[in-house]
Amino acid sequence: MAEENVVFVGKKPTMNYVLAVVTQFNSGADLVILKARGRAISKAVDVAEIVRNRFVPTLKYGDVKIGTESLQSDKGETNVSSIEIELRKE
Repeated sequence: MAEENVVFVGKKPTMNYVLAVVTQFNSGADLVILKARGRAISKAVDVAEIVRNRFVPTLKYGDVKIGTESLQSDKGETNVSSIEIELRKE
């Protein structure tokens, strides 16, 4: 899996990530993976739905993986939820 087919969702506006995903599909990718952690998980789901409903209607969901990652911070170790959503062009 090429790293350029991965979109990391964070603090930017939702439409920035939608544009990144649509650009990947327009440049010939058949698979794009959305990755997010913590509070950005709901934004990643929004991005997937906006792309599927408005821009690429033939889009299908592949694997959706959820998990927990341990992060080291100033206050010690914390657990953060994470998600990976596969978007496949049919």
